[in-house]
Amino acid sequence: MPLTREDKLGVVGKYQRSAHDTGSPEVQIALLSERINGLSQHFTAHKADHASRRGLLKMVNQRRKLLDYLKSNTPDIYTHLVERLGLRR
Repeated sequence: MPLTREDKLGVVGKYQRSAHDTGSPEVQIALLSERINGLSQHFTAHKADHASRRGLLKMVNQRRKLLDYLKSNTPDIYTHLVERLGLRR
């Protein structure tokens, strides 16, 4: 299920660097995390939905790549973001 406009604005508002920031790695990781968490309910109801599972794996891999980029360039922001999102990295 896609995020609504209000949900996206709320996530962007929490993680943006400046007033007009919508594309920083922090924002992208937070949006991907929200979408990934939202799919957990879908998979409890639809266990055989392999097409959506493929999309989920793509989102998880994209988030992992962005986290690796953030860790290599700004490790302090990386650790703060992982703690805020509650990720297991």
